[in-house]
Amino acid sequence: MDEVARDPGAIGARVEGYSWYALGVLVLVCLLNFVDRQLLTILAVDIKRDLAIDDGQFGFLYGTAFGVFYALFGIPLGKLADRYARTRLLAIGLALWSGMTALSGLSRSFVQLGAARIGVGVGEATAGPCAYSLLADYFPPRRRATAIAIYSAGVYLGGGVSLYLGTSIASAWNNAFPISERPFGLAGWQAAFLAVGIPGLLLSAWVRSLREPVRGRYEGTPHPNQPGRQALRAFVADLGTIVPPFTLFAAARRGRASLVSNLIALALVAAAATLASLLLGDPLQWIALGTGVYAIISWASSLRLSDPAAYQVIWKSPTIVGLNIGYGLLSAVSYASAAFGPLFAMQYHAISPTAVALVVGGSAAAGGALGVVTGGALGDRVGANGSNSRRILIVIVASALSLVPNLVSLLTGSSTVFLLSVFPMWFLMSAGLGGASGAMVNLVPPSLRATATAAFFLGATILGLALGPYSAGRISTEFASLRVGLGAMLLLLIPAFVALGIAWRSCYRQEQARGA
Repeated sequence: MDEVARDPGAIGARVEGYSWYALGVLVLVCLLNFVDRQLLTILAVDIKRDLAIDDGQFGFLYGTAFGVFYALFGIPLGKLADRYARTRLLAIGLALWSGMTALSGLSRSFVQLGAARIGVGVGEATAGPCAYSLLADYFPPRRRATAIAIYSAGVYLGGGVSLYLGTSIASAWNNAFPISERPFGLAGWQAAFLAVGIPGLLLSAWVRSLREPVRGRYEGTPHPNQPGRQALRAFVADLGTIVPPFTLFAAARRGRASLVSNLIALALVAAAATLASLLLGDPLQWIALGTGVYAIISWASSLRLSDPAAYQVIWKSPTIVGLNIGYGLLSAVSYASAAFGPLFAMQYHAISPTAVALVVGGSAAAGGALGVVTGGALGDRVGANGSNSRRILIVIVASALSLVPNLVSLLTGSSTVFLLSVFPMWFLMSAGLGGASGAMVNLVPPSLRATATAAFFLGATILGLALGPYSAGRISTEFASLRVGLGAMLLLLIPAFVALGIAWRSCYRQEQARGA
């Protein structure tokens, strides 16, 4: 495919019309990404009943089964996106996760649905790194945070659309076919998964048609893509640094010391997972989470030797580490709300599934989409002089303000007040994403953006998605109260603000040192 013409980086570089077109296509990808991911929530009642699972197991399906493998494959796929044609890689990933979403509709057990969710996670791991990297080359620095925020609006639009689609398709199917006459014995929730998965296969062809922009075009330091076979060989090698059990072979190739340290890490993680399983139950949760933690340790150890520059940026920078951890903990709160918010509305306020889809889903989608765009645009405005510390402040302030409507939504006994709190809660929580993502892509060099983006999502998935929904569901099961489960997650805001404060201070000092 032809590449978008080079336009090395004058600050006032004009945004091309094709860039806005490409952004529109990528927003559709992001929207479908979260339709497929979020569909589970509005169908929770039927899925829990048909598969005989509790809130903790549902949290595992929504978060851990998806999130651990999303994070695990996000690193090698992020590095592949730094070498290979990103439009092609994204099209392949989209086809994979859409196919696995459709297969979710054929699941007959907790294990089968968990396996399908793992496949969705692997496919969706291509989306963030490819899209963020593409947008950074479609748009000049002064418009990047806005472009990424518009793209990220698809997160909330997709989440809202999924609620409407899920209830509409499932209800129509169940009403049309009595239990004894259902085609192939499929329930309404299964038909919904099939119906939303198949269109993604068509969208993948559209994504493949996008022109690949020159990597680093606005910085004046273009980086050509590697030939396909060379990039594939590097990808296979990268899998060996993070995907067990290949991590052991990769460690052995680096020498005896690396192998010994890797085995020690494996033993410690295995012991911790075993202890957690014995004390808390849910062994699948702790095996999956332990696999993710061990994979991250293996990847970091490998990166320190194989790519010192990337290691310094991702693991040694207080700004990047603090931003990743802080946003990851904030994500635990938002993912828990996304996973159980619809169920909370139905249980505590007796709101019908249709009303939840239209009112709660619509308010959350509108608030989230407007919030992330506002946060990104505000980040571009306050960071116009290169001040990323101000972008981080937006994350802190918006997230702190979101605590007010969040508490109101949990504590009120009025369904009207609850519904009125949904929009401001999601507006403020999502405004932090625009500031955080805009800061991250401007803090790292062009050659490392996709890898750094994968690490950014690593915090949001391992800390947020793999722990948030499960923890909220497990606490809900123990206390027989979803309100307690969701309320307990708000305590994570304390360490989140500490991490973000460290990131802000480090970034501010660096800016002061260079006179920014």
